[in-house]
Amino acid sequence: MRARLILPLIALCLLGWSGQGRADVQVPKQLPPGMTPAVYKMIMTPGPAHPAGLPADVQPYFGCIPTMGYHYVNPKNKPFGPIYGWYNGKPTFTEIMVAESLFAKGTSWDEVLKPLPGYHIDHVDIWWEPHGHPGYEAPHYDIHAWYVPHAEHMKFCNNPSGTKPPWLGS
Repeated sequence: MRARLILPLIALCLLGWSGQGRADVQVPKQLPPGMTPAVYKMIMTPGPAHPAGLPADVQPYFGCIPTMGYHYVNPKNKPFGPIYGWYNGKPTFTEIMVAESLFAKGTSWDEVLKPLPGYHIDHVDIWWEPHGHPGYEAPHYDIHAWYVPHAEHMKFCNNPSGTKPPWLGS
């Protein structure tokens, strides 16, 4: 019985001192299936204040999200975007988040997924988020125009499997 109480306490202390995530990030009691407290802290700990190569008016939006990296956005453009990705010292994507209701109405957009200067789009991923996610809780589509190959970004942020975690939408 005593070991049952001590082992989780040791694990929590190690998580707090391991350098993964900030100590002030509060982990909810209920996490999505397959998400660990360490991954939650990594996601909720913002990236560097202003990495080179991103527009001057963007701010950190989230921490390191497995398969995607760090997100940056101009606050006036939330939640639609454009949102920019950054990982390992370089810009990696331009993203928009489109509400399901806007698609259902037949809304159209022009020239919203432009690459940053000096980059080109390698491919586009469209991920359905039926329940939304922190930062945009409504059902929507995350549309990423990637500057790097799919196999490369799928391993971002300590995701060695290269597969989409089950908690990342459908």
